[in-house]
Amino acid sequence: MTRLMLGRTLERICKAVLLLCLVHFVIMMILYFDVYSQRFDQIFSRFNNGRNTSRNGHHYYYNLSRPNATYTSYLATADQLLPTVRPEGNHTPPTAKPIQPCPEIPPGLVGRLLIEFASQMTMERVQKENPNVTEGGKYTPPDCRTKQKVAIIIPFRHRDNHLKYWLHYLHPILRRQKIDYGIYIITQLGEETFNRAKLLNVGYTEALKDAEYDCFIFSDVDLIPMDDRNLYHCYDQPRHFAIAMDKFGFRLPYAGYFGGVSGLSKKQFLKINGFPNEYWGWGGEDDDIYNRITLNGMKVVRPDVRIGRYRMIKHERDKHNEPNPQRFNKIQNTKNTMKRDGISTLTYRVVQFKKYPLYTNISVEIGKPPPRPFRG
Repeated sequence: MTRLMLGRTLERICKAVLLLCLVHFVIMMILYFDVYSQRFDQIFSRFNNGRNTSRNGHHYYYNLSRPNATYTSYLATADQLLPTVRPEGNHTPPTAKPIQPCPEIPPGLVGRLLIEFASQMTMERVQKENPNVTEGGKYTPPDCRTKQKVAIIIPFRHRDNHLKYWLHYLHPILRRQKIDYGIYIITQLGEETFNRAKLLNVGYTEALKDAEYDCFIFSDVDLIPMDDRNLYHCYDQPRHFAIAMDKFGFRLPYAGYFGGVSGLSKKQFLKINGFPNEYWGWGGEDDDIYNRITLNGMKVVRPDVRIGRYRMIKHERDKHNEPNPQRFNKIQNTKNTMKRDGISTLTYRVVQFKKYPLYTNISVEIGKPPPRPFRG
């Protein structure tokens, strides 16, 4: 009898607990649907307001097909997705977040690079590799503000294959370095003796007509940096970048060497009257430039030898670019000639100015060398 009463008592308790749970469940469902019915009413009412607003000329839409976006990024509240109509007088436009200056040492640098010239290179491949480079070979970092705008100037003639490799390597390096830059290929037309320094003067002049540059990097087309920590911008003093080429055993050939790749600010360039125009043929002009720098109270600065390493694309010396027999005599007279021979006395004629996807080409006529004195 006692067991029977105990069993009935437990049965009643279980039924009471189940009934209590059922009542609790019903109450929660009522509250749940009540809250969300209010929320849906807000959404639909604001949606109607948004539609009315769009009829007045304000269009709100959300692109669900953005690259790199995820679906969850669009699961926002109604307040985030749908506009609230406010009186015109109280509307304050959102302020854009200011772009921060680019870091002195960009975080995306990789250091030592593997440079090789065995693989086949085409302009189509280079263009696909650099979709963010704009027409004329220009690039501006989208996520930070640079201190300088850099023009990279290359003297050029009959080196199309070298140019492909140069663009293939340099565009990614310059982007990782957060450089705001444009690339200018200065092509000497005709088959007269090559004049590297005069072409560099032309590049300086024409680049400034195209954009407001304040830094100029002068580079041979056959030299590729082997370390992206060798930053292509200007410094407080003229900069020599290519201090350790493979053809010199990765050593500086002599203390006054300034060849290959160098950089000067606009102020520094004008202070030395630019580069000499009268060095026809190979050699001497870089030593003249070094003399101009030191004679004007400046000094050449260089990167660490482990960072300033370069690989040269092997080639035979160009026809009509034979060694200049007058170069040694000219170098000794820099002090006397630099005021009357330079950017202030530059003459040339532009035949074509054309912007390609990866660079700007400027084809020019620069004259020909004066006749050499007759030796009896």
